[in-house]
Formats: sequence, structure tokens, C-alpha cells
Amino acid sequence: MTIQRYVAFIALLLVSSLCQAQSFQFAFVSDTHIGNPTAQEDLERTIADINANPNLEFVVITGDITEFGSDEELKLARQIFDTIRKPWYIVPGNHDTNWSESGSNSFRVVFGAETFAFTHKGYLFAGTGSGPNMRMGPGQIPRENIVWLDSVLNHMPDSEMPIVFLNHYPQDSSLNNWYDVTDRLRARNTQLILHGHGHGNRKFSYDGIPAVMGRSNLRAKDPVGGYNIVTIADGKASFETRKPGIETLPQWLEVPLVKHDFANDPTRHHRPSFAVNGLYPDVKLVWEYQDDSDVGAGTAVYKNLVIATNTTGQVYALDSKTGKRKWTYRTNGKIYSTPAVAKGYVVVGSSDNNIFCLSAATGRLVWKFTANRPVLGSPLIEKGVVYIGASDGHFRALDLKTGKLRWDFDQVNNFVVTKPLLYQGKVYFGSWGNEFYALDAKTGQLAWKWSNGSSNRMFSPAACYPVAANGRIFIVAPDRFMTSLNANTGEVVWREQMKEGRVRESMGISDDGQLVYVKTMDGQVYGVSTSANALQVDWKSALQLPYELAPSAIIEHNNVVLVPSHSGLVSALDRQNGEVLWKYKSSNSLMNPVMPLGKNRVVVSTMDGKIACLEYEPAK
Repeated sequence: MTIQRYVAFIALLLVSSLCQAQSFQFAFVSDTHIGNPTAQEDLERTIADINANPNLEFVVITGDITEFGSDEELKLARQIFDTIRKPWYIVPGNHDTNWSESGSNSFRVVFGAETFAFTHKGYLFAGTGSGPNMRMGPGQIPRENIVWLDSVLNHMPDSEMPIVFLNHYPQDSSLNNWYDVTDRLRARNTQLILHGHGHGNRKFSYDGIPAVMGRSNLRAKDPVGGYNIVTIADGKASFETRKPGIETLPQWLEVPLVKHDFANDPTRHHRPSFAVNGLYPDVKLVWEYQDDSDVGAGTAVYKNLVIATNTTGQVYALDSKTGKRKWTYRTNGKIYSTPAVAKGYVVVGSSDNNIFCLSAATGRLVWKFTANRPVLGSPLIEKGVVYIGASDGHFRALDLKTGKLRWDFDQVNNFVVTKPLLYQGKVYFGSWGNEFYALDAKTGQLAWKWSNGSSNRMFSPAACYPVAANGRIFIVAPDRFMTSLNANTGEVVWREQMKEGRVRESMGISDDGQLVYVKTMDGQVYGVSTSANALQVDWKSALQLPYELAPSAIIEHNNVVLVPSHSGLVSALDRQNGEVLWKYKSSNSLMNPVMPLGKNRVVVSTMDGKIACLEYEPAK
């Protein structure tokens, strides 16, 4: 929020705090999904209906504005919403951020912000984004949105003003960090939560706060779509479904708007448990760093520095012994690219369309290369060459020292978010266009490409880090298939779904190349043979996680297999048999790939901005 907007917002709070809450009506629209076949017509009909109703004083839109978060969809949505002839306020949903070619950056560019706060007739309305941002997992309100919400709540001139909070997700365990928000809301006079996501009209209660889910604006199987008209009057909020241009259905819900005595509420509301950290004395916390924004990528190491990034566009270094910040470099976009370090340089991509090379020791800019679109892919550095994919249909090789283009493959279908693999003279990577590529590492010429045959891009082999052994490439994807391809020709060696578990996007390889580690959505970890001519499980770990979505890669270090989860837990397994050696829970948010730090230390980072150094007893 700019200083001018912030001052204006505080002024509005001061004026409205002098007024008693008055009656009013507004439109509650959600899940418009521009990109869906009927979405544009459905939304245009709704907006015409809203414009024709003089009783509606403003409009709130609670996320999933688009189908895939593409720039084209976002720009079209903005054009349509600009036809509203009343004030309107909007937040993103998971469809706007999880598959975003811009790294979730275009939403705030197109709509101006991911959050909003305004007062109306004695009420404060505050809305935040909800993720997940670029990494499949449960939703999460971005750390920077939490910091923003603190600022709004802490600068209310009237702490008793009634609050209506808006988000895309339900404020329960559908969000990894729901309690970060509900605890803050319960410290104030929060009277109502509005959200979407479920595409149906329903009433809920989150940690004692009344909540209402609004229907999708899509028509689905009906002739037209619809939205809710909310009337606040006489200490109540009433909800009516409006079929635009046709009729207003009878009131389906009435919620009392009252000041709740949250401070004296004896109910024990569910919170994540960190009790697991007391069960494994062989692992302990050395230091912990808390960022004020999301950390959406893994870390790298250079001598005594841990290199990290965040979604306010910073690349920074922490002292590996203390966790204290040593230097910072600021880009102009969110970063979801895991930095790579070689020969004293650190390379990283940013959603501001640039690839940056910095001095790993000082953070000084050495060079930057500008792509045509955001750079979300993670770099691989090998023998003085940087290999990296972007969102502009290009995959490039750059000179590490100068940043000069060595070669450019410009035929990538859709965008790249993964870290490439270099194996036997070829570079391998997938994209969000259902295709997997093999390029000649010296020339960038296409050696082969493979498609899973699906028309649904959500099934693309785009998020996994591919691995290789015995002349084969191994990938997993959200279509729940594990695939082994001939590294030289791209021919399928085998392609199977597991009988007992559903693979998705998380995998790794053993140091000796004999096993591919895969994690399933059902929370199991398997060691799969790299030499068998079919999917052969050599061992199944005793580890049993809950339902699990995190795409973060699995790594092996000193015979210890390190498995990240989407709820901030790292599990260490014995390489020989999958026996659980230890576990540590650093937060409740999605964990990025774990980074070894010496013989018996690791650095873990989680999406809620936490970076921690753990020390453990070496495996016997």
C-alpha cells in the first residue's frame, strides 16, 4: 500500500468511526473462472444486473477470478470488471496463483493489489489473498498479506469497529495458516467472514467466527450463473441468491452480527501440533530466521552463507552459523526460482522477467539477462553454463561469467517452473503444456520431446525435478503416473500407476543411482528400482504422512533420505530400508527442497517465510 493510499485509508477509518453502523446492501460475487467456456458471458450478465440495481452500494469478489491465472485471462477479467459502475474490491484465489505463468505477479499488476481494506457505514471490510502460490499444496495466506493485515488492524482508530473479513478459502485447515488469521480476527470485533472456493452457498463457523461461503458465478448446469445479495440491517446480515436478469430467490440465510466475547471463549479450537519435535532428540534447532514475506523456493550455500529468496523480490544471504542477514539484493518481482551457486556466483530468476547473477559473497549485481516474460524456472549451473527456462516459451543457456546467450530453444509449449536435469549431454525439463523436452546441451537443438497425451494442462510433468540413471529419465506428474523414458530417444520404457499409492510431483534419486524415491498423495514414500523394466518397488518406508501434495524434491545426503511435506515437516529416512530416523516440524506451511549444510546439518525453508538450520546425529 502506497503512503498516499495508506493515509487516505486511515482518514476513512477516522470518519467512519464517528458513525453508527447503518443498513446497506452489496453484491457478493465469487469464483468467476474467466477462461471457463461460459465464464465471460456469466460475468457480463451478472455485472449488468448489478449495475441495474441502485440498492447495491459496492461489490466484493472473493477469488478464483480466472481458470489458470494467465495474463490473457487476467486482462480480460479486468476489462469486464471495469464495466461495474460501483466501487468493487477483489482478491485472488488458488486458480489465479497456483498455475500462474507470471509467478502470481500479474494479479497485483492488473488489479493493483492482492488485498483490500475499506470502511462502509461503520464496518471495516478487509480481504487478503490465499494461495497456494505456484507450489501445489493447501492454501496459504501469504506471509506479506499477514503483515499487511497486522498493519490494518493495528492502525484502527476505533478498535471496537465491527469487521467483515474476506478471503477465497475457508478459514480452516484448508489453509495451512488459518489460525494466523483467525487469532488476529478474534482479537478484534470480527462479526463475519465471507469466502468462496466451494462453489455453493453454505454457512460455517471458523474458530467461533460466523462465516458464509458464496456460490460460484458460473452457471454450471443452470441456464444462468448467479451471485449473492447481502443486506446488513438491524444487526443482521441476510443473504439472497440472485439469478441475474431473472429473479431474486427467497432469503436463504440470516446471520446475527454481534460482538463476540472471544477472550472468554472456553472452546479449544484445533491448532497444529509440534509435539513431534519432542520425540526425536537426535535432531535439534540451531537457528531460525523469520521473513516478512513468503519464501517460495529452496536455498543454496556459498562458503559460510545460506542464499535465500522471497516473494517481495529479494535475494539475500544469511550467516550459516547464526542465521543473521549479511546482504540483500532487490529485484522487482516475486521469486519462485531456487538460486544456484557456482564459482562465487549466485544465479536466480525473477518474475520481473530477468535472470540475475550476483556475487555470492557480497550480493553485488554481476549481470542480468532479460527474458520476454517472468522467469520462474530454477537454474542449473554446469561447467560455466547456466541452463534455465522461463514463461516466454524459451529455454536458454547463458555464460555464467558474462550472461551472454549461448543458445536459445524457443519452442517450449507454455511455461517452465522446474529445475532442469543435465544427463549424458542432454538437458531435460517439463513444461505446463503437457510436454517433456530433451535438448542437446551444447547446441540447444531438440533431441526429442514426449507428451503424456492429455489435453488437461494440469496433468503436465512440469513441477517435478526429473532424475536419471541407467540411461533412463524418470518423472512423476499430477496424472498420478510414474514414467521411465529412454534418455537417448524419449521412448517409453515403462509408464505405470502404483497399485497402493498415487504419485504426484515429488521425487528424488539415491546417491548410487539405484533407487528413485517417490512420495505419494497418500503420504507414503517408496524406493523404486532404476534398472527394472517395470515399476518395481524395492522398499516402502515405514513413514506415513497425512494426505500430501508438496511437489518439493526428495534428496539423499550421507545415506539419509530427506522428505519435505506440505505441512512444514521434514522426515529423515534410512537409505537402505526407509526406516524413519527422525522428524522435525518447523512450521505448518509447505516445505521447499531441503538443503544439506555440511555433514550433519540441513537448512529447511517453508512458504510462510521461515528458514531454519537443523543439526542431527549422523546415521549409524
